[in-house]
This record gives sequence, C-alpha cells and structure tokens, in this order.
Amino acid sequence: MIDYQTIKPWLFKLQPESAHHLAEFALRLPNICQIPFNPFLESHFVTNEILKQELFGRTFLNPVGLGAGFDKNATMIRGMQILGFGFTEIGTVTPKPQEGNPKPRMFRHIEEQSIQNAMGFNNDGLLRVQKRLKQRFPFTTPIGINIGKNKITSEAEAINDYTTLIKALHELGDYLVINISSPNTPGLRDLQNEEFITRLFQEAKAITTKPILLKIAPDMSKEDAVALTTLAVEKGADGIIATNTTVDYSLVKEPKEIGGLSGAVLCEKSFEIFEAVAKELYGKTTLISVGGIDSAKEAYRRIKAGASLVQIYSGLIFGGPDMIKEINLELTELIRADGYTNITQAIGADRK
Repeated sequence: MIDYQTIKPWLFKLQPESAHHLAEFALRLPNICQIPFNPFLESHFVTNEILKQELFGRTFLNPVGLGAGFDKNATMIRGMQILGFGFTEIGTVTPKPQEGNPKPRMFRHIEEQSIQNAMGFNNDGLLRVQKRLKQRFPFTTPIGINIGKNKITSEAEAINDYTTLIKALHELGDYLVINISSPNTPGLRDLQNEEFITRLFQEAKAITTKPILLKIAPDMSKEDAVALTTLAVEKGADGIIATNTTVDYSLVKEPKEIGGLSGAVLCEKSFEIFEAVAKELYGKTTLISVGGIDSAKEAYRRIKAGASLVQIYSGLIFGGPDMIKEINLELTELIRADGYTNITQAIGADRK
C-alpha cells in the first residue's frame, strides 16, 4: 500500500477539485467490484463493542462519519465504508441538477491545513441521486441525506424545495439533514430564522417519521445558535449538526473572498458553538459535531461535550485514508482509559 503522506505532495500539485475527482474515481471502484478492496476494509473498519451504539433505529459500529459535501451524489457510499467510516452523509442534494458556482471554487490553505470552498451545491439532482440510493439502501452502515434548495429558488419558495426532497428521499436514508447553513448559496443562511424553521418542521413531520436534523452555521452568536436550535427541537427536529463552514476569513493568511473555510482553522470556532448548543440541548436531542476534527483527541472532546457522533471531511484530505482507522483505534483506548465500557457512557461526560 502506498503511503499517503508520500503521494500527498503530488496530489496537491493538482487543482483541489481535480484531486477530488481523482479520489472519487478511486472510491467508486468498489461499486464495480469490492473483492480487491476487502483486505483494506478488514484492516481499516474498526469494529469494537466499545464504539457501538444505537441511533435513529440503526446500529452505528463506530461514531466517525463522513461529513456532507464529499460524496455529493451518493457514488462513494461503499468506498467510504472501506475507508472505515461508521456512517456516510451524502449531499447536499437539490431538487434540480445544478453546476454550482464558477471555477475555480475550491482552494487549499496548506499551512493552516484547511480548505476554502465555494462549490454552490453542485450535484446531479434529486432523480439521479434517488436512483443511486435505491440501489444501496438499506446499506450495512447508516446513510444520512443532506438536502438544500436550488440556487434559482427564491426564499419565498424555498420550503417547496425541502418538502419535495423529503417526500422523494425519506425512505432511502436513515436520517435527513436540513442544510440552511452553507455560505455558498445566496440567501440560504437567511432561512436560519424562526418563521422558516417553524413552518419547515411542521411540514416535514407531516411527511415522514424518519429523523430530521438541522445543520447550523458557526458564524452566528452563541445566543442565536442556542435560540435557533432550541426552537428547531421544539418544532420537531430530531437532532442538531454543528457546524457548517465559516466565512470568517481572518482565520487564514491568504483567504479568497468567496466560500466557506473548513479544516483545522474551524476547529475552535466550531467547538465553541457546539459547546453552547450542547449546554442547552444535551439529553434533549441527538447532537453531531463537525468542523476541524482531525484526531481522536478532538473527536473525544466533542463526544464528552455531548456529541453522539462526529463527522470528518477536510481532515481526510490532509490526513489520508488511514486517518479514520487511527481515530477509532485511539478513541477505543481513550474511552477505556476513562473507565467506560461503551461510548454511550462517555457521551456528554463533561455535561454530567
């Protein structure tokens, strides 16, 4: 097996989006024939009873999942399991296919180990993603579906995009995520308001009993984040994902003036919002933490703060395919070192 850190400098000579397409090509190969990948699956997918938990009516064999934005079109679900992810969140999916924003729209900040993306919900659209999910669901590891509105859809009509997606996809995933927190669709973050949240969850809950979660941005005040997420839970949200990317460009030395930052520079900002939300909502709903997680130590900090699950995206780009295995193995030791026999005992330990 080629060492990722050896080939990473060569990969980083490619444009970030080109490197992503190359990774997608490789990670789609198990869909054609999985047998050659089974040794990697056996060595990298950590299955230890200490990490196992039940959520959303499914078994999560480990708590480390793929964050939305990497597998936009549900083409790499099997590949992500082979890398060791305990669950995959696909999307963001929109009703109509869309190209996204003009290129270049993804940038590396190598020194800061961070990514800046202005992709703009580029995806194949509902019908093609729906077809792929029908071929995969139910999968051996849980699948989340992240949904958003089309760029051309007005704020007034946005509710229709979300309900259309929920009706079409709710039977093809283990949970759904309402994405109104990406900075790359004009007006999207404006939907993070009481009126929209109330109406959306009222209509969504009339459509399905599947868990529906809300994903929030890291750029609001702690007070606003707590108020918004508390409202969402009161109106029927089954969980909160914190956080999406940030538009705080002061976090990197040479930012572009578009898109959102993820990776190491987001870590503390994301944790602060998650911590504020968890202080209010731990024990009342399921919490998932994402943003700057690139080690077992950081994942465990989020878990002890109240996260049942954690998600990774940018960390994978800098850490490589062994990263998920390493995090899960070390998590096992951290949980055991604290005297726990299962991850559920560690979740929210700092809140108790």
